[in-house]
Amino acid sequence: MAITSVNPSTGKTMKTYEDMTSEHAAATIAKAHEAWESWRAAPFGTRASLMRKAAGVLRQQNPDLARLMADEMGKPLAQGIAEVEKCAWVCDYYADSAELHLAPDVITTESTKSYVAFEPLGVVLAIMPWNFPFWQVFRFAAPALMAGNVGVLKHASNVPGCALAIESIFQEAGFPDDVFRTLLIGSKQVQAVIEHPLVRAVTLTGSTPAGKAVASQAGSVLKKTVLELGGSDAYVVLEDADVEAAAATCVNSRLINAGQSCIAAKRFVVVKPVLEAFTTRFVTLMKSKKVGDPLAEGTEVGPQARHDLRDSLHKQVRASIERGASLLLGGEIPAGEGAFYPPTVLTQVKPGMPAYDEELFGPVAAIIEAKDEDDAVRIANDSAFGLGAAVFTKDAARGERVASRLDAGAIFVNALVASDPRLPFGGIKESGYGRELGAYGIKEFVNIKTIVVK
Repeated sequence: MAITSVNPSTGKTMKTYEDMTSEHAAATIAKAHEAWESWRAAPFGTRASLMRKAAGVLRQQNPDLARLMADEMGKPLAQGIAEVEKCAWVCDYYADSAELHLAPDVITTESTKSYVAFEPLGVVLAIMPWNFPFWQVFRFAAPALMAGNVGVLKHASNVPGCALAIESIFQEAGFPDDVFRTLLIGSKQVQAVIEHPLVRAVTLTGSTPAGKAVASQAGSVLKKTVLELGGSDAYVVLEDADVEAAAATCVNSRLINAGQSCIAAKRFVVVKPVLEAFTTRFVTLMKSKKVGDPLAEGTEVGPQARHDLRDSLHKQVRASIERGASLLLGGEIPAGEGAFYPPTVLTQVKPGMPAYDEELFGPVAAIIEAKDEDDAVRIANDSAFGLGAAVFTKDAARGERVASRLDAGAIFVNALVASDPRLPFGGIKESGYGRELGAYGIKEFVNIKTIVVK
């Protein structure tokens, strides 16, 4: 079955790619394992030099890569350019820090010498989504390759051009052949890849159902997994918050990548004293954002990545309204070509509505009233997800106290939740497990080996 790239702004087919047979995929994995046998022995200095060259290739090709993202999944050019630069940053970060993060940990015992070494596992399979088609891959690949692993990528089927471009970037940077390869395969072929005896671990960023399926398949053959799954991040606005600043930050977080981000703000839990002021300002800002062609200058919100995703989002909005939510803005599929959906605001959102219980992967905001701080924390934690959250208050110490009470992998005070190469990133509950980035992320796919000398 062929893999087709479709422009979500126009609905027109751009290119069709021939997918790999299962035999071709297996042969590619075998070549990657063969490359690992020598790559694992490469000094950190060699790996770092190549990783810095990869950062250079990314920066050199940035406009073209941003255009590719706009064409394949609808990301506005300015956001695509920022994404590519962030990929270069993570390459530079691990080029500089990997050796320090993986330095042997000497532990004093009664033996002559005892320490912990961090050694690569081998071939790591990355199953990646379309919403940040370069960043999601590089935040896995930079630490994994610097640790001495090799990678094979199964990217989302609607961004095959991005998948092949990433493989090409590593090749142009001078990495040995087969240290990083792209597998152009369909979802039905993934289980066989997971079960391949030379694949040692799996990382997935995607939906919770996809994560459960991959965890089950990998668990059946005892392979380590890291899962970064869905999120329904709660942004808590307390009565002492700077309402103007909070509303601006909340709108920006909700509309990043047209709302198609696991760590985008999705539920806005606002205490009653500032609910009206926040809602008024929030709606005004949401209404002001420019929706349109991702290639056009000034576009802030592009299309949804696919028409079926747009239609599923609309069903969640309509179901929430049918169950009692109030629509303040948007909520209607616009006429014309493209998978566009307008910035949308729902209030009176309660349990039992999709806007409360589910992840809304698009530019739809759910504003939820809370009586006070304790009630806001309760509502924020009343979710199956636990990826990120934010707190808005003029009292930084109070913000930290509230952050300690929220159930999520990352809490930001007076700022939108964002990933950073220097900090661990990941979730709890149905948002997954394991961590990417920082010192913790690079140690996910290593053998933590104890060595004792009497």
